[in-house]
Amino acid sequence: MASLDATSADKNVVDRRKLPRNKDLTVVMRGARERLMERAGIHHFDRELLFMHTRALIINSATIPLLIAMIVVIGVFAGFDRTIVLWAGFAIGLYGILGLLARHLEKTGLANEEIRKWQIIYLSGHFMTSLGWAYFTFLDCTACGTNLFPVIKAVVIILVMAITAIISSALRAAILAAFALPVLTYTLLAWTHFDNPVQATMVIMLVAGLAFFYLVATRLNQSVAITLALQAEKDALIAELETANAMSDEGRRRAEEANLAKSRFLASMSHELRTPLNAILGFSEVMAKEVLGPIQNGTYREYASDIHASGEHLLNLINEILDLSRIEAGRYSINDEPLLLTDIASECIHMMNLKARNKDIALIPQFETGMLRLTADERSIRQILLNLMANAVKFTPPNGKIYVKVGWTAGGGQYISVRDTGPGIPPEEIPIVLSAFGQGSIAIKNAEQGTGLGLPIVQALVHIHDGEFHLFSKLREGTEALATFPRGRVLQGTQAKQSKPFHKKAA
Repeated sequence: MASLDATSADKNVVDRRKLPRNKDLTVVMRGARERLMERAGIHHFDRELLFMHTRALIINSATIPLLIAMIVVIGVFAGFDRTIVLWAGFAIGLYGILGLLARHLEKTGLANEEIRKWQIIYLSGHFMTSLGWAYFTFLDCTACGTNLFPVIKAVVIILVMAITAIISSALRAAILAAFALPVLTYTLLAWTHFDNPVQATMVIMLVAGLAFFYLVATRLNQSVAITLALQAEKDALIAELETANAMSDEGRRRAEEANLAKSRFLASMSHELRTPLNAILGFSEVMAKEVLGPIQNGTYREYASDIHASGEHLLNLINEILDLSRIEAGRYSINDEPLLLTDIASECIHMMNLKARNKDIALIPQFETGMLRLTADERSIRQILLNLMANAVKFTPPNGKIYVKVGWTAGGGQYISVRDTGPGIPPEEIPIVLSAFGQGSIAIKNAEQGTGLGLPIVQALVHIHDGEFHLFSKLREGTEALATFPRGRVLQGTQAKQSKPFHKKAA
């Protein structure tokens, strides 16, 4: 049987059969990802890359000077003269100038029109450091007694290349500015000994190392740029989501305010609407019964009866609208008291018996034994039962049956069930009949008089009592309305006798 939890039904009927638009979303996301990965799109982050380069220079400002100091200490112990100390002071001073430039930029900030200027300044600073390493290639130590000093110089320069490639990856041209001159000077100095295979190997290693570390710096630069692009896109999406969420919240707030204003207006119209209706009902009843004297024209008597019947229908409609409006406005108050569902169900069956017998419909009570008292509002429970039974009587054909069940739930709560043998409700129409003023195709086809507010009022009253309302139906087999109440509302130790014992477990 088709079923629907009442909590999922709203006044706005949602077509749940419609598939989500995942395909369109996938296309949009793929397009955004492709735009981010385009090489042309990653050159819009020069400002961020320049700041990253600045931060890297400040954080690692002591890395290469410490390496230079270690080389000096080793060189002094190896027998170098004071020329290596002069070189170290010169080289550290050049790196100090580069660090001061970075700190100045961090302090003053960077305008968009100054990006190109500072890129040139940084490249010039790295070129100044290349003078120190060019000077290093000229160092020699005849007193050291080793022929491997050119190899040591090449290894040191390659090591510093690697460090610079990592530190200065945000400004990839820095590796060329800092080491093109030292590699050139080393090559020129080694030219006179190019027949020496060791010297030739060192030159090839330096040239290959410069090209390799430039490629490494380029790859790192592109990775950082793509990361920045993804971050910017994420920030933009977050901003759009926050804007959409704010607009949605504002729209929902306005809708809730409008709905609340409507509900308050209807709830406050009780006296204004009922007073003239009572006059219409009273006067039409007096006229129809000819209390003040006979009416000569029989048609007028029929008109008076029609006016009275229409007035009663309109009064019932107004009462239901006002009840639903008070519930929505939060002004529907309930008076909780201990009661037996079986007693109320028996009373409601007695009240509906006459209407059911007129259609040759049998009302069959099925009450479980040992029912305890439930804390609830008696008027609301009675209205729930009467609405469900009235619906069942309305749509059950002659010689049909209506089963009214009261029993225990598996969780220790209690339930009320009204099941008929009527035509049933198509599954797709269950959300409609649970919405305000909603009527199914069978009701429309049979021209059944009704407001379409009975079930919405029932589910609202059940929810006020912390319960759940479910509707089960299958075409040509009937419909079952089930209202359950939680265990917390059952009063333990207050077992009472039932009004009409009939022992049958609900399906």
